[in-house]
Amino acid sequence: MTRLNMKSKATIIEKFKKLWMYYILQSFLAALALFVLVLVLGENKIVVITSIGATSFLVFAMPTAVSAQTRNVIGGHLVGLACGTIFYFTKLPYFVEYPCVVGMAIFLMVALDVEHPPAAGTALAVVINELSPIDAFVIMMISALILSQCRYFLRQYLKDLV
Repeated sequence: MTRLNMKSKATIIEKFKKLWMYYILQSFLAALALFVLVLVLGENKIVVITSIGATSFLVFAMPTAVSAQTRNVIGGHLVGLACGTIFYFTKLPYFVEYPCVVGMAIFLMVALDVEHPPAAGTALAVVINELSPIDAFVIMMISALILSQCRYFLRQYLKDLV
């Protein structure tokens, strides 16, 4: 084992010893928030749920990250929804449509300074026709608002775990 690997293992163990209660608390809170959202959404919204799951990771494991901020969570998902809606109405082949919608969502999120990586999944969920743009809008905005509010109200208890 190299010296660098031993040092990084020691650092990981020290960090875990110091923050283990936060690991458990914040993981539990993320699971609880997703539990409520999945109960409301149902099991047939898989792509949307994966996007929400990724947002939950950012909000609860990296609460001070730029991409976990309310502006980015809501703005990023709005951009994803808009891009997905545009491509929802096109008749392009899937192998063109899927990469284009993700690329467009990334471009606009970066250009508008609302970077939120899970929102690319939102764009894809709309294009895959898992649900209509209106249903996707309602589900994603409610989910983004709930997760953002959880981060806001719990901010004094949440620590960056990454």
